Amino acid sequence: MAVAMLQVTPAFAASPAESPLVGQWTLDVDTLPMPPEARPKSVHLDFRDAPGGKWTTHVEIIDQNNNKMLTQSTLSLDGTPGRASGTYWVDVLAAKMPAPNVLVMQIVYQGVPRSTRVFSVGADRGVLTETETYFKEDGTPMQRTAFFSRVADEP
Repeated sequence: MAVAMLQVTPAFAASPAESPLVGQWTLDVDTLPMPPEARPKSVHLDFRDAPGGKWTTHVEIIDQNNNKMLTQSTLSLDGTPGRASGTYWVDVLAAKMPAPNVLVMQIVYQGVPRSTRVFSVGADRGVLTETETYFKEDGTPMQRTAFFSRVADEP
């Protein structure tokens, strides 16, 4: 009996440059499921297409004490881990774009998995939904949903 092995590579309906995720976004901090004093003052997210089918992410977070945390990365979208730089708690990421309007990222800091985040944009292209999954210290699985509004398309 012969068994055929197939390697399936998903076809993208659009290149990363045509993704509705490309652009600048700001977090609606008032909708975060946490007490106001625990929320950041602001979060700005910038997604861009990069040469070679790669993806650039830049995040700026201003906390309640006006401290600025930054992170940026340029990754391939095939799940290959890549480095992040900055002051936020992330140093390795892996990303895939299973559809032009969906980005899945795994975040690691100092060798410890931190979270998986799924970013998606609806047909109106005006709201970015981020679903974050992570584990509490006791092992309890958690999920959090956040909403970003489009500030601008890619400059």
